[in-house]
Amino acid sequence: MKKRLVSVVLGAAGLLMAMAPGAVAAPAADAPSTQTCDGVTLTGSLPVPPAGMSVQQTVTIGSDCKPQEGPVAYVPAAAPAARTAAKALAADTTATGHRRITSANEMYDCCNIRMTGLYTTSDWNTADGQITTAATTVTQGFNREPWNAGWSVASATNSDDCTTSCAVVNSQAHADFSYKGIFDVTGNWYDNTHHTYLTLNPDLTYSCTFDVQLRHTFVGWNWQRGCQVQ
Repeated sequence: MKKRLVSVVLGAAGLLMAMAPGAVAAPAADAPSTQTCDGVTLTGSLPVPPAGMSVQQTVTIGSDCKPQEGPVAYVPAAAPAARTAAKALAADTTATGHRRITSANEMYDCCNIRMTGLYTTSDWNTADGQITTAATTVTQGFNREPWNAGWSVASATNSDDCTTSCAVVNSQAHADFSYKGIFDVTGNWYDNTHHTYLTLNPDLTYSCTFDVQLRHTFVGWNWQRGCQVQ
């Protein structure tokens, strides 16, 4: 029997994986079975880490179709000298500065094979307490099978509400992925929709919020997402 629809709001959390998408050649999904969960939505925001740090976490779909949150870990995101400079710049809102952050919003199967991923890179420059310029680039990653099958991008959009002379910048990216391949030849079973929301501030701080909507999941799938300074 399939599990019923589950909609879960997660607390502050981060990402376990590196920020850039990687090539994957193995199968991308699990066949429909009694261990599938229908209509799962996961959402969560990251805590703002201390200057020079990134935060990491993995959330796994448990046997009851509910999320099992792994431990949150803070790790260095820059060399000591760069972290010191970041602290000094953040304390002075009149300074001129630049920051780049990357984000990843990924779904992995129970064998830890990345199925789908949405990635962003945001750069912004500041002066006199204002964001002078900002830009976010967006990419998608997805697992393909050797016979021209597997996951693919069904649609993708992204936008920034301001790019020059901004008090704050709100950036968002969305991607919908469909699957047709060895584990479902109809193309009607799996669908992963990823959303990433970023807020960039003139003091070089930021926030990241993510969600993913899954038409069907398999127990053991895990969601990995987060932001880090580069």
